[in-house]
Amino acid sequence: MALLAATTATGAMAAPQTWTNPLDIDYRYNFEQMNEGISYRTGADPAMVRYGDAYYLFMTMADGYWHSSDLVHWDFVKPDHWPFDSEVAPATLVADGKLFLMQSATDPRPLMVSTDPAHGRWQFWTRLLPPVPGAVSSAGEWAIKPGELPPGPWDPALFQDDDGKVYLYWDSSNVYPLYGAQLDMKFAEASEGEGKRLAFLTRPQDLLSLHPAEHGWERFGQDHTDNVTKPFLEGAWMNRHGNRYYLQYAAPGTEYNVYGTGVVVGDAPLGPFHYAPYNPIGEKPGGFVTGVGHGSTFEDAHGNVWNTGTSWIGANWTFERRIGLYPSGFHTDGQMWIDTRFGDFPHRMPDHALKEGEDTFTGWMLLSYHKKATASSSLPDHPASTTTDENPRTFWVAASNTAGQTLTVDLGGERAVRAVQVNFADYRSGRYGDAPDIVTQFVLEGSRDGTHWSTLADLSHETRDRANAYVELDQAARVRYLRYVHKHVGARTLAISDLRVFGNADGALPAAPTLVSAKRMSDTRDAEIVWTPVPGAVGYNVRWGLAADRLHSTYQRFADQPTRLLLHSLNKGVDYVVAVEAFDEHGVSVLSAVKSLPAGE
Repeated sequence: MALLAATTATGAMAAPQTWTNPLDIDYRYNFEQMNEGISYRTGADPAMVRYGDAYYLFMTMADGYWHSSDLVHWDFVKPDHWPFDSEVAPATLVADGKLFLMQSATDPRPLMVSTDPAHGRWQFWTRLLPPVPGAVSSAGEWAIKPGELPPGPWDPALFQDDDGKVYLYWDSSNVYPLYGAQLDMKFAEASEGEGKRLAFLTRPQDLLSLHPAEHGWERFGQDHTDNVTKPFLEGAWMNRHGNRYYLQYAAPGTEYNVYGTGVVVGDAPLGPFHYAPYNPIGEKPGGFVTGVGHGSTFEDAHGNVWNTGTSWIGANWTFERRIGLYPSGFHTDGQMWIDTRFGDFPHRMPDHALKEGEDTFTGWMLLSYHKKATASSSLPDHPASTTTDENPRTFWVAASNTAGQTLTVDLGGERAVRAVQVNFADYRSGRYGDAPDIVTQFVLEGSRDGTHWSTLADLSHETRDRANAYVELDQAARVRYLRYVHKHVGARTLAISDLRVFGNADGALPAAPTLVSAKRMSDTRDAEIVWTPVPGAVGYNVRWGLAADRLHSTYQRFADQPTRLLLHSLNKGVDYVVAVEAFDEHGVSVLSAVKSLPAGE
C-alpha cells in the first residue's frame, strides 16, 4: 500500500503554473560590504518589461538580468556589455524596436541598448548621457544653492508616449521632489553609433513631493509610526492608461514593512498631477513578505496588468531585500489598484485575459504556521522552531553544512500538500559574488506516519541558486510530515528562515469574524479596527478601501496577534470602508460586515 497515494513514486514535478513571493530567482550575492565581511543575497528596485514575446527583469546590483517566457520560470542572463560599477535602480524603455537600459547616476553615464537581450547582447546607445540641466555635480552636492537641482538622475524611469516623445523621471530623496523632463533619444541617428549626443528638450520640472501630514502612509518608520524622520520619495514609474498618465512613486523607506507605492494622475506626461485619494495603491505591511514599493507596472501577453515591488529582509544589512510580483489593474473610472491580498501565498499564472474581479489566488493555505519543527542538528540561538514562524529575520542554522542534514515539520495531521517554499537565510555565508558552486540542491520528502517516507520533489541536480525555492507538486500529496533533506548550498553555512507548506486541510471554512468597531482617531490619518477572534483561525486580513467592492488594501495579521489593529495608512479628508476576513488551513471565510471610516470622525 503506497503511503502517498496522491503522489508519484519518483517525485517528478510537472512544469509549475503557480508562483509565490518572494519570486524564486537566483538572487545574487552583494559585494558592497565584502570588506566588512557582511555576506547576503539581495534583489531590489525591479524593472520588469515585455520585449518581443518575452519578459525581462532588471534590478539593483545583479550584474545581469532575468528572462522569462511565462512570468513563472526565470533564467539569468549574463550580458556581454555592462557598466563596471553595476546597475542600481535601473530604468527600462521599449522604443524604436529596441530595449534601452539606464542606470541610476549622479553624473552623466552610458545608456545601454539591445535588440537581442535573450542572448545578452548589448551595445552603448551613447557612451555619455547629457548632464541634467541645472543639476550640480556629485562633487558639488554639499554646496547646492537654492534653485539648483541635486545630482542625477538617480532612480530614473523612462517612458515613451503614443506620439513617440520620450520622458525621463527621477530622484530619490527625503529633501527634494521627483523631477521630470522630455528627452531627445536621437532615434533617427542610429548610424552615429555610440557617439550620439542625446539632449534634454525641456528643463526639469518639479512633479510631486510628499505630504505626510496629510497622507498617513507617507510617514516613516515601522507601521508609519515615526513622525520625526523625513520620509523618502523615490522609485518613479510612468504608465499611460487611456488618456490618463499614472506617475507612480515609492515611500516612505525601503527598510520598513510599510514600503509602498503611490500614484499621482495627470492629463499629460509632465502633469500637472493630482494626488489619488485611494493611495497607497500598493502596500503589504503584514505577513512573511512585507513591503512592495519601488517597482514597475506592465502588461502581459494577454493584456493583464502586473506590478513588481521590493520587500525587506534586513537580517544582515539594511538593504537586504527581495522581489515580488502582484496582480494590478485599472477600474473603468480610472482608479489604479495593486492586489497584495495573500501576496505571499501561491497564485496561478493566468493563460488568458482576466475578467473584472477574477482572482489569481489558488486557495492553497499556509499549513506550517507555528507547527513543530525538528532538525538533525542546530546551532545555539538558531533552533528549528524559527522555520515556521513566518519571520524572514529568524532562522535555523545547522551545526554543519553537510549533505544529509534534515529539517522536519509536523503538520499536526494529514493535509493535502500542494506546494512548498524553502526560504534560505544568509548566516556568515562568506560569499560576495557569483561562483560555479553557488547552487541550491535538496530533496523534499513526505510521510503519513513519520517512519515511511516518499520523495515529493528531487532538486539534487539543480544548477542554479534558489534562495527562495518554490516547489509546486505535480499533484496533491496527502502527508502529515514534510522533510527537507540537504544536499548543497553555496554558502558556508546551511541556514533556513522558513519552510512554508501550502495546501488544505479537510473541513469547513472558518466562520466570519465579527467587526466590533472601526473608528478614525483624533488624528484622522489613523484608525482603530477591532474584531472578534475566530476559533481555529490562522490569521485575518483587515481590508479597506474607498468602497465595499474596492477593498484593495490589506493588512494580514496572524491569530496570535491582537484582534485590534491601529491602522496608520489613511489620507485626511477621505472616506473609507473596512471589513475583516479570517483564514485557516481549510480556506477563507466570507467577509465580515463592512463598516464606514468617515473622514470627519
